[in-house]
Amino acid sequence: MTARRPTARPARIGIDAHLLSFAGSYRQAGVSRYIAELLRALAGDADAAGDHDYLAFVGPEPVPPGFLPASTTGRLRFVHSRLPTARPLERIAWEQALGPVAALRARLDLIHGPVNALPLAAPGRGVVTIHDLAFLAHPRALGAARRRYLTLLTALSARRAARIIAVSAFTRDEVVRRLRVPARKVAVVHNAVDPAFAPLPAAEIARFRAEQRLPERVILCVGTLEPRKNLVGLLDAFARLAPRTDAELVVVGGQGWLYDAALARVATLGLTGSVRFAGFVPDADLPRWYNAATLFVYPSLYEGFGLPPLEALACGVPTVTGAGTAMAEIVGDAALLTDPRDPAALAAALARLLDDPALRATLRERGPRQAAPFTWARTAAATRAVYDEVLTHRPR
Repeated sequence: MTARRPTARPARIGIDAHLLSFAGSYRQAGVSRYIAELLRALAGDADAAGDHDYLAFVGPEPVPPGFLPASTTGRLRFVHSRLPTARPLERIAWEQALGPVAALRARLDLIHGPVNALPLAAPGRGVVTIHDLAFLAHPRALGAARRRYLTLLTALSARRAARIIAVSAFTRDEVVRRLRVPARKVAVVHNAVDPAFAPLPAAEIARFRAEQRLPERVILCVGTLEPRKNLVGLLDAFARLAPRTDAELVVVGGQGWLYDAALARVATLGLTGSVRFAGFVPDADLPRWYNAATLFVYPSLYEGFGLPPLEALACGVPTVTGAGTAMAEIVGDAALLTDPRDPAALAAALARLLDDPALRATLRERGPRQAAPFTWARTAAATRAVYDEVLTHRPR
C-alpha cells in the first residue's frame, strides 16, 4: 500500500527498534549498537534529522537516562510496547502483528526496519537495512528456527521495501546476488565508529592494564562468541604461535550461541594459561581494552561490515583481519588481511606484527586516518537521504 504524505505536517517516520538492548550482554553489541547510534544521531543532529518526526518503537524496558544526547532536536520520541520483545517470539509477534497496527495508528508515512526485516503489512512505504546474509552464506552457524525466520523475512522485506540500505558494498552485492534484488534499489550506507574510540593517554592505559593484570603484550579479539566469528580458527592459529611468544590472547565478548566447541578447544590445545575470556564489556569500557592491546585480531569468516576492526583502527591498534567479505572495503591498507580459514597464515600474520615494530608503527598511524570518515552523523544523514528519496518518489 502506498501512502501520500500530507504537505501540512512533517513526515512521520517509524523505526522498529525492538532489537535495541540495554541488557549488558551480547545482545547489546552489533545491530543493537547500530540502532542506538542511528537514533542518537537523528535525535541530536538537526542536519541529520531533517524536518521529519521520528517514532522509535521499543519494548517495555525504560530507556536509560542520558541515552539521548543532551541537546536533542525534539524530533524523536519512544513508543513502548507492553510485549516483552527482548524474547524472539514476542518481538516477531510485535513486528508482524502489532507493528502494522502501530504504524496505522501513528499515521506513519514511512517505516524503517533497521535489522533485515519490516512489518510486512504496515501501511505506507518501507525501508529496510540489511546488515549481512550470513544465514545464507553460513547456514550451520545458526539454529534452524532462527535461520528459517531470517531467510523468509529478509527476502520478503527486501521485496516489500521501497529502498534497501546495505551497510557495505559487499552486502549490497550479496543482496543483489542472493535475493535477486535490482541493484538500483539498494543504497550503500556504511556503519560508523563513535568518537570515544581513539588513542587514549598512556597514563590512563597503564592504570587500566594494571587493574586488569594484563601482561606486557596482549593480542585482543572482540566479538560475540558464535561460530561465524571463527574463534576455533583463531585458537588453532594462536596454538602455533604460543610456544614462541609471551603474548596473551584476550577475547572480549558475550556468549552468543554454539560456542561450546571454542571453549573446549582452549583446553584441548593446552592454552588454558595463555587465553583469557573477559566476557561482555560495556561500550564505555571498550576503548580502553583496544588501547591496552599490542595488536588486534578479527578472524571472522563472514562480515557485512565489521565494527570491531574499525574501532581498533580508530584507537590506533595494529590489526589483523580476515580477507574477503567486507573487510578490505572497511580497513583499506590500514590492517593486515589474511585467510581466516588458514590457521598457519593467520599465525604468520600475527607473528609478523609482533616481531616488526616498524610495521606496527605504520599501522598505528594509518588506523585513525582510515576510520575518521566513518561517523554516525554521516550515517544518519545518508539514511535520512534515503527516507527523503522514498517520501518524494514512488518506490522503485
